[in-house]
Amino acid sequence: MILKTLSGVIPAHLLPFDKSLGIDEVGLRRHIRSLVDTDGVTGITTVAHASEVASLSDAEQGQLLDLVIDEVAGQVPVIAGIYDTANARAAQRARRFEAAGADALLIFPPATWDMGHAQLPAMAAGYFSDIAEATTLPMIVFVYPTFSGLHIPTDNLVRICAEVPNVIAVKEWSNDIITYERNYRELKQLDKQISVLSSFSKALLPSLVVGADGILSGHGSIVAGLHVALFRAMQVGDLGEARAVSARLYASTSRIYKDPFVNGHNRMKTTLNLLDEFDCALGRPPYVPISDEEREVLAVAAQETGISMELENK
Repeated sequence: MILKTLSGVIPAHLLPFDKSLGIDEVGLRRHIRSLVDTDGVTGITTVAHASEVASLSDAEQGQLLDLVIDEVAGQVPVIAGIYDTANARAAQRARRFEAAGADALLIFPPATWDMGHAQLPAMAAGYFSDIAEATTLPMIVFVYPTFSGLHIPTDNLVRICAEVPNVIAVKEWSNDIITYERNYRELKQLDKQISVLSSFSKALLPSLVVGADGILSGHGSIVAGLHVALFRAMQVGDLGEARAVSARLYASTSRIYKDPFVNGHNRMKTTLNLLDEFDCALGRPPYVPISDEEREVLAVAAQETGISMELENK
């Protein structure tokens, strides 16, 4: 499908492994099917943080994308992450993912930017330009938190969105509501349409109040229905309903995203294991299994949020 814009709820799926830490194809397909069948889900993001892309070989990234595209079967767009450290390799990966059938690309800032390279306009823009020259696919700029060396400042972000034709959206994870509002308002002043997809998973409501064209989040892998309900409530201006949904989400986010933050996706996998959607909750090292005590906390969170009821009703 040819995408000119992105909107709505676009979960970044989790990746179940078997006990040997290989990709669990059956579990993955079941998970993808559950997300695609959720009314209001408008896309699926793969080969990303939630699917533990940093642990996947090139071959596994290709395998994962093929499986997701096959299971989605054209029902919604499939967005593939480009996670690399060098322009040439990232461009080559973009060509492969386009040939495989991806509908759009989510461009991660390279880890080599951690020393502040994202603040250099020519370097940041050059990365996206080099990828754009290798593919016709629409691209999403991934904006990291302001405290990260990988954060793209507003001026650079606006330049990238304005100058790189393929860029049609931003995954906004600045985790700073002031920066979010500045980015949102500056991007909406451009002559081209740029979708702002909130990734404020710990506090979606404030970002949606400012304005958002959609939600792109790993947390959507376990609360897709609630993300849809929150987004729809804000679209019709029903702040009371939005606040009620946000309160339900807090029961999950307060447990999923507590320190250490790095365990967030690990906790999500454990949640789906508790609800029998994943046969195994293991993540690849350096992840370690969630403790029995924390599993109990996550079980309570699922009950309070109503995740278990949503899965049962599908």
